[in-house]
Amino acid sequence: MANEELRNSTIFPLGQKVESDNFIGDAYLQMVFTEEKPLNTAIGNVTFAPRARNSWHSHTVGQVLLVTGGQGWYQEEGKPAQFIETGDVVNIPANVKHWHGATNESWFVHLAMTPGETEWLEPVDDEWYDQL
Repeated sequence: MANEELRNSTIFPLGQKVESDNFIGDAYLQMVFTEEKPLNTAIGNVTFAPRARNSWHSHTVGQVLLVTGGQGWYQEEGKPAQFIETGDVVNIPANVKHWHGATNESWFVHLAMTPGETEWLEPVDDEWYDQL
């Protein structure tokens, strides 16, 4: 999917390119909600280019992903990766090591509701990712 086509098919703006060692490939973030009240959670619209993904990480309070576009992967440590796509909801318990990102051929967009702190861990290397 071309960048212009992606911009026209997403609910929220693409946002700024994420410049972080915690992401592999091109990923973009548009914060949608940052107020502490009434929800006490940040909500970010995260867009991954094909093959882009974040590093293994966990959240002190947990996280909810609402998939709004494309196709991706979600994986918890010690479990097989789950294919996820538009309309899927992923409820991630507190302190569970996991990662998420796009498939090889599709953009992947989700809203991330993250009420606590994030602990970033090691990257998901290409060898691991290419086994999916």
